[in-house]
Parts: sequence; structure tokens; C-alpha cells
Amino acid sequence: MSAPRPSRPLVVVVGVGRLGGALALALRAKRWPVRVVVRSEESRRRALELGLKVASEEEVSRARVCLLSVPDQAVPSVAEAMKPRLERGAALVHCAGALSLTALGPPRGRVLGSFHPLVAVSDPRDSLEGNSVAVSTRSPWLREVLEQMAKDAGMRVLRVPEKHRAAYHAGAVLSAGGVVAALSSAVEALRTAGISEEDALAALLPLARSALRGVEARGLSAGYTGPIARGDAGVVEAHLAALPPEVVDVYRPLSLRGLELVGKRLSPEARAALERLLEA
Repeated sequence: MSAPRPSRPLVVVVGVGRLGGALALALRAKRWPVRVVVRSEESRRRALELGLKVASEEEVSRARVCLLSVPDQAVPSVAEAMKPRLERGAALVHCAGALSLTALGPPRGRVLGSFHPLVAVSDPRDSLEGNSVAVSTRSPWLREVLEQMAKDAGMRVLRVPEKHRAAYHAGAVLSAGGVVAALSSAVEALRTAGISEEDALAALLPLARSALRGVEARGLSAGYTGPIARGDAGVVEAHLAALPPEVVDVYRPLSLRGLELVGKRLSPEARAALERLLEA
């Protein structure tokens, strides 16, 4: 009978960018045996600045999990380059939200998985705690290891079926880049009112944070505020008249989505009036 696998096996992280560095630091903080694989002198310098240990070839060959924290387009080629360096039983795991496990190439007996943190990491020293991570693998052993990694990093696990990966990733993109894009339209609206971008951001960012706190405390429908939630068609009509066309193109669909959230709370007359304005 084979020996039991350790619950915190040796992990090598390929890529010492923002996410790769944050993952390596989070695991090291919980006393996981973790090493980083560098692909350039610049990567080596970043690893040393972060206090991370660069993996030797012997350590790479002993690793039980290899995390690929590289750009999406590089995943297939880096996976192929790493396979000969790893033991056959080692797990190969990418950190790309949009890619299926097929991006890692044919399994050929190797354990495959993905580990995609839902967090915008701007610096390797950023904490991952409090965020979620999407995990996908067909291996019970690897799922247990990845979920232990998430738990130790203070992250909540989402199990994402491979066939629904694109829908999952689209939702993640909307909640990050989509919010920033919507905020850019809000800034443009304030610029139309003669307010500078700097002042607009200083005013709107706290407002956006307060709205998210409301959603966190009360849910989507109860956390949604503004003239749509009040059924105030007059205010919405004034908005549409005041905004430049490119901002109206953002305002209409977002407001219609908000109307779906709160429409049941409005009178039929108020809802109908808003629909006529927003669908015009």
C-alpha cells in the first residue's frame, strides 16, 4: 500500500508576478513548503526581494503540486515545458480563470487542476484573505489539497464545473473590470457637469464603496438605491436628457438591470413609466 500523501505537500509556483508572488507568500505564511520557479533574471530578482526561495531542479522534481501563475496565452507552452521536470504523479495546476483544464494539454496520467483567485492583485504583498477562489479538478486528492490551500490563505472555495467555466469567468470580469468601466461612465457624467476626473473619483469611489457595503449587508435587491429603486421617472428622464450619448448607452442597460432587481416593489404605473424611458 502506498504511503499517504502529505496534506501540505511541496508546491512550486511558476511565475513571480503579482498573483504568483501573493500565492507563494500566502502559502509560506502558513508554513507550506513552497518554492518559486523563475524564468528570467528579473523574476529571480523579484523572488529574492520578496524573500521567496527559488526552486532547485531537485525540488522541482519532488514537488507534488506545480502552480502556473503565468499569462493565459503562456499556459500551454509553460505546462509542456514543466512536464518533463516534474514527477509523473505531480499535479499541474493553472491559475487562469478563462481557461479550461485542456489548456494544460493531454493528461496522460497526470493530475490536472485550476486555482483561480477572484481578487485584483496589484502587488505581491497584497493579502488574499477574504476573497474567493474557483477550484476545478477531477482528482479528489488534488481538490482536497487546493481547498486546504484556499482555507489557509483565508479564501472561500467555489467549485466550478468545467462546462460552465466561461459563464463563471464572465461574471468575475463583470464584477471587476465591468465595475471599473461603469465607474468610468460615472466620471464622464461628472465631467459633463464641469467636475474634474480627480475630483470625480474622489467623490465617487466612497459612494461606490458604500453601495457595495449595502449589498454586502442586505443583498442585491435591498442594497440597490437611487431613482430606479424609488420609481422616480422624472429624475431618470432628466438624467437621460443631461448625459452625452456614450454615457446614455451605459446608463440605459444598467438601469434596466436595476429595474429587474426592484421592479416588484414598484407600482405597475411607476415600472411602466421607467420601462418606456429606458427602452426608448
